[in-house]
Amino acid sequence: MSDLDELRDRYHRSVEALITGDPEPQKPLWSRRDDVTLANPYGPPVKGWDRVCEVAARAASRLREGEGLTFDRISAYEAGDLAYEVGIQRFRAKLDGADDLSPVALRVTTVFRREDDGWKIVHRHADTLPEAQAT
Repeated sequence: MSDLDELRDRYHRSVEALITGDPEPQKPLWSRRDDVTLANPYGPPVKGWDRVCEVAARAASRLREGEGLTFDRISAYEAGDLAYEVGIQRFRAKLDGADDLSPVALRVTTVFRREDDGWKIVHRHADTLPEAQAT
């Protein structure tokens, strides 16, 4: 398994924790450089490690008891020190304090960069798919 494949695997496993409300396992996977960006369904895009951390924690706080995570990769590419992955993430979770699990389908693009200490996440964009389009 390549270093990039290992990071992708760790990243997908960290999302399992995120959908239960825990953003911590994902933090070591992100670059600490000023150009990191995060865009999620809960607000506008943010730039910089501190803002990414803050927004990821806020997003995780809206999720509880997530389960059934799957990731359907549509495309992935690596060129030199940059790589990307595009896919659909599906799971069920209790959203915003709800008592029942709701299905969630996200269209996700993640950009990775090889840095001095290995591959890191430098960008994640996720937006919701209407259920009719999610299948």
